[in-house]
Amino acid sequence: MNVVDARFLLEVLVTLFVIVDPPGTIPIFMALTSTMTAKQRSRAALVATGVGMLVIVGFAVFGQFILAYMHISLPALQFAGGLLLLLIALQLLAGQEDEMAASEGVNVALVPLGTPLLGGPGAIVAVMLFVQRADGEITRFSAIALALVAIAAMMYLFMRFSVVIARVLGKGGVTLVTRIAGVLLAAISVQMLFDAVRSFLTDWGVIPA
Repeated sequence: MNVVDARFLLEVLVTLFVIVDPPGTIPIFMALTSTMTAKQRSRAALVATGVGMLVIVGFAVFGQFILAYMHISLPALQFAGGLLLLLIALQLLAGQEDEMAASEGVNVALVPLGTPLLGGPGAIVAVMLFVQRADGEITRFSAIALALVAIAAMMYLFMRFSVVIARVLGKGGVTLVTRIAGVLLAAISVQMLFDAVRSFLTDWGVIPA
């Protein structure tokens, strides 16, 4: 008996990876923690990861209740999420991923690293949609949980060893990975938009189910 839906796990993992874009956080993390010591930078990476995952998991657990209370359909959420992810993808492709800056007096591990950089609207919408698609199947819920753990580990490791990774990849390597993530995210967002439109047309009886 399968405990985890491997195909679904891969889909969740790839989607969250291109949305969160751990390699793309390297230049932002280095810029926001440039005045910190190595120990402070390590703690900031841990706190940022914890905050980001807390936000994502919170919406994964209570997101459906929020949708039901606000009378929002899944296709509507999917369409809005697709538009949102497309905007993020365009920012990645245009090299605007480093526009977020920390406000004076604000802990950068909480804002903007924890949220909205890691636990941002893109990841929140994606996880809520995956929870909807799980449809009560234990193997799919296990896949989502494993994917979230893997993403959390990657987020922490990329930030914790950002200096070393940036040195190995070089500025061009980090930029290349970010641009590739932008292309993949754009494709995912467009697919989400198409699926949402098809769901609307099916619900309205325009096309057969």
